[in-house]
Amino acid sequence: MADSVEATQQQGPVVEPSSRPKRGRLFVVSGPSGVGKDTVIQRFLPTIDRVMMSISVTTRTMRPGESQGNPYHFIDTREFYLYAERGDLLEWAEVNGNHYGTPKHMVEDQVAAGLDVILKIDVQGARNVRRLIPDAVLVFIMPPSFEELERRLRARSTETEQQIRLRLLDALNELREIDNYHYAVLNDDADSAADHLRSIFIAERCRVRDGWHGEKSGGSWNLPHG
Repeated sequence: MADSVEATQQQGPVVEPSSRPKRGRLFVVSGPSGVGKDTVIQRFLPTIDRVMMSISVTTRTMRPGESQGNPYHFIDTREFYLYAERGDLLEWAEVNGNHYGTPKHMVEDQVAAGLDVILKIDVQGARNVRRLIPDAVLVFIMPPSFEELERRLRARSTETEQQIRLRLLDALNELREIDNYHYAVLNDDADSAADHLRSIFIAERCRVRDGWHGEKSGGSWNLPHG
């Protein structure tokens, strides 16, 4: 009898993995200007595999320490509108008088290849992405307090007083959008926030997607009966 039980336990269902790569997920990371999105993402990226950043195009002026492709592809307004007219942008938005957009084909190719792709975009862009790609995962980076957000903005020393006030006003409106996101990460410490972001990615990779039934026998695994 023991041999029979052991044999039954060892048999189990035999599942053959698909030869096709599992599609990646699209992650949207948003948060007010000055909240530290770039710092959190840069500390997170070395801790996990199969993740890449989508590099957006923008018409804004390059800041000190930035370069072409880091953190954006900097283009002029005419070229930006050509991108949009050709349908080459997954989403785009105007923020503080500047245009930002996500190149569509790069995102589609990387997700199809099994990579998780991060879009670092504002709440307006996140809203557009969720409408176009309902299974995108939206993460909002929160400041410890509004006062701390203002301190960080001023510490950058890259903007005028008027620009800082405009960004703070935008931040109030962006914070009201948090209920439209799946996750919120508090950035009171960049390393801790990066750990929380990593946990979100791991959880999403482990989640059984709605309607998923495998890829064998016409959409369902061929499991033994009885």
